[in-house]
Order: sequence, then structure tokens, then C-alpha cells
Amino acid sequence: MIRDPDGGRVAARVDEPFVATTDSMLTSDRLLAFAAPTAEPWTPRWRRLAILTDLAVIAAVTLATILFGWGDHMPSNRALLGCGLIGATLLVAALPLARAWDGAILGAGPAEFRRLANATIGATVTLALGGLTLLVASVRIWVFLLLPLTGGLMVLGRFVLRKRLHRARRRGHCSVPVLAVGSVEAVEDLIARTRRDPHFGWRVEGACTPTGSGTTEDGATIEDVAVVGDLDSVGAVAQQGGFRVVAVTQAPGWGPGRLQRLAWELESTDADLAVDPGLMEIAGPRLHIAPIDGLPLLRLSKPRFSGSSRVSKYIMDRVVAALILLVAFPLFLLIALAIKIDDAGPVFFRQERVGANGSRFRMVKFRSMAVDAEARLEALKKHNDFAGGTLFKMARDPRITRVGATLRKYSIDELPQLLNVLTGTMSLVGPRPPLPSEVATYADDARRRLLVRPGMTGLWQVSGRSNLTWEESVRLDLRYVENWSMALDLTILWKTFGAVANGRGAY
Repeated sequence: MIRDPDGGRVAARVDEPFVATTDSMLTSDRLLAFAAPTAEPWTPRWRRLAILTDLAVIAAVTLATILFGWGDHMPSNRALLGCGLIGATLLVAALPLARAWDGAILGAGPAEFRRLANATIGATVTLALGGLTLLVASVRIWVFLLLPLTGGLMVLGRFVLRKRLHRARRRGHCSVPVLAVGSVEAVEDLIARTRRDPHFGWRVEGACTPTGSGTTEDGATIEDVAVVGDLDSVGAVAQQGGFRVVAVTQAPGWGPGRLQRLAWELESTDADLAVDPGLMEIAGPRLHIAPIDGLPLLRLSKPRFSGSSRVSKYIMDRVVAALILLVAFPLFLLIALAIKIDDAGPVFFRQERVGANGSRFRMVKFRSMAVDAEARLEALKKHNDFAGGTLFKMARDPRITRVGATLRKYSIDELPQLLNVLTGTMSLVGPRPPLPSEVATYADDARRRLLVRPGMTGLWQVSGRSNLTWEESVRLDLRYVENWSMALDLTILWKTFGAVANGRGAY
């Protein structure tokens, strides 16, 4: 036996035989009464749809080239078509090689689109090298236009499929049953996260905890999820319970020996093993694997708030803000007129906010509340609907004007913040700009939000807006700060359109 340095509990060595205790056997009344989840056969169906979508796009582009590029008296056209057929063949071969048809990546994360891009780039480079070697001029239009266009259309097709899959998952379909393993608190957190993010496709249907009990009086459940065993029974439960994923979270006494033994036990099942490394909200470009003599170590690089990527973000902010202001100028005039007609007050509302590194600036918005809104705030604080009390939000705030209600629902009142973006005090994407009074109450973790410029939109905007609790708002902002990248900014900007259009959580 060895001492587990993480949990301070005794754990068995890897080479020791695993002996399940009587309590951990699948003979208890609770395990016998547990209804094993039945996984829906959705993965093969969606995989076939993804394959058919990709092949349909490739066939459509090739067919369009045949219809519009054929000519008996033009040999160059026949060369063009020949290059197209070769390019299409290369692309069809590259998709499975890049694992772009792997069912495990469908519906969540950037891996699906990244593999499509890798397949397209691989086919394009191969065709370009072949054309260069054989001195075929007709290959250029396929290399520089048609194959990249095909790749873009495949991404669009997959995006449409993903939206259909997300709708199905919101209705409780097309998800995989998960066995959560860990302490009661860690399992509870995993259940909450999977329910907040149904698009990922995980559905926790069973749990194993150190004591084999949950949070209810009889210890049978955690957040309505059945507790089906303790840590010693994980392998047996996974083998007989019909789970597709075994998610191991933090738990005392759960050392590397147990984890490796569980991995061996799962080899004879259809279940995948997922392990929480214990690093809070850190992933993406900062997380690396550094193997040392076969020992995989997670290497965490420092967050970078300068460099070429930040310069690119700085330039993009100003260019996009200037273009939107130019295009939206007539809309600004109409909104200003509506506000004046409504109550004859000022069009804009200016308020001091805290920016990057604690600097102060004046944020500007279209006025959506009565002129005396600030004076009436103290009397309304007892009606605060924002969980945690750090911020003040009311679902039916009496200070909001008729025009202001519409402006706030679709976040139109925030458009003048483009002027703050243009002057450099804000960014298009970033943490929510806080008030000085809020910053005065910040703990050390919340102060990390001030390491970057605040944004017009962010993870808080696309994840629930005013429906979030204070803790959730801080967690999302910290996730953005810790994992910032240009790809993350573009993803948030894309999702902002949907969040603004449906108006959920805005008041």
C-alpha cells in the first residue's frame, strides 16, 4: 500500500489485485433497483448525416464545375474538370484520415471544424504539389478557390447539423449517459455544469461517492441522480450499468493506482474515461501535456496579455467598431428621436466604470431609464433579483422607460459603447465593465477580471446575462481571462447574435 499525496488516504498500488468489498458489490438493494440507462443510437445516425452532408457538398461543387466549365472545343476546360475530380477524390480520402467523421466529435467543441479544415488543407496542398510537379495551370482555380470554397461549405453544413443536434439535446435527446465519480461536492458540481450546458451532450445518470451516499436523507441521490455505489464499485457499475462515459472528479483517496486500474477495467466496455485534472477553468492554449519518461504531466503556461495577438485584437476592435458606427448611424438617429419623444430627457447615459488594471473611464449607453433613476436606486435595493447581492438587477424595474424596455431586451442600449471601444477604454469582447462600488467588494479572484479591458459582450452575455448568479458571472469572466484567444473572441461574437436575438436574461 502507498499513501496518496493528493487525498492523504491510503490507495492500492497498481500491481496489487483489486478486491471489492462486500459493500461495493452489485448485490445491494440500491444497485439492484437501479435502472441502467439506455443509450440512444443517435451517434451512428448523426455520423451518417455528417458523412452524407460532406459528400453532398463535394459532389455539388464538382457537378457545378462540370455544368458550367465543360466545352468540347476547350481542352483547358477538360484539364480543369480533371483537376476537380482529382481534388474531390483527395478530399474524400482526406476526411476519414483527418478523423473528421469520428462520431465522438459531433456537436461540441472546435475539434469537428478543425478536422474539416485539416482535411481541406491536406487535399489542397497535395493537389497543389501535384499540379506544380506536372505544370498543370488549371489546378490553380481549385487550389485557391474551389477546394477552399468546398471546405467552407462543409463547415456550414456541419454547423446546420450541429444546431439541429443542439435542439434535440435541449429536449433531452441525443446525449450520452455518464457515471460521475468523486466527492459529493464534485459530483454535484459536475451535474450542475452538464445541466447548464446541455449542448455538450452529457447526461449524468449515476454517481459513485467515497461513502456510497448522496445529499438526501436516505443518501440515495445527488440532485435527483441516483448514487449507485462507492469508489470501490466504480468498475463493476460501469461494466454493468450501460454508461458511455465515466467522469472521474476530485475525491479523497482516489490515487493514480485506482485510476489506472479503472482504465483497464473499462477496456472491455463501451465507456470512455474522462478525468478532471483539478485545474479550475483553465484549458485551451495554456494547457499542455509534457510526458517525462512515460509520465504525462499537465504543464500550465502563464496567461499572456500582450504580444501580436493582443495587437491584432486591438486593431480588430477599432476597425469593427468604426465600421459598425458608420453603418448604424441612421439607427442611432432613430433611437435618439424615440428617446426624446418618450420623455424628453437626455439621449445618452454616462456612468463611471472600472477598466483594465483598475483605470476609470466614462461608459456611454443609450438612456433606458428615467432621468432620476440613480436617485431612486436606494429605495429599490430590497427588491434586488440578482443572486448574491453584489449587483442590482430587477426583472420589472419601475425606472425603465417604455422605449428603454425594448432597447434593453435586445441590448440596443449598449451600442454607444462602440465609442468606448473606438477610444480604447473597452473591447468588443471581455469581462463585464464593473462599477467602482462593485470593485471595492471584489475578492482576489474577482480582481483578475481587471487584467484585461472590459467588453461590450462576453461569456456572461452568451451564457444567461442577468439570469446568472454573481458566482457564475465571476466564474465566466475568469474563464475568459485565463483562456483568452482570438478564436474565443470570434466564437463569443458569433454567439452574441443569437443571445441578443432571443432576448433571454435581458432586463
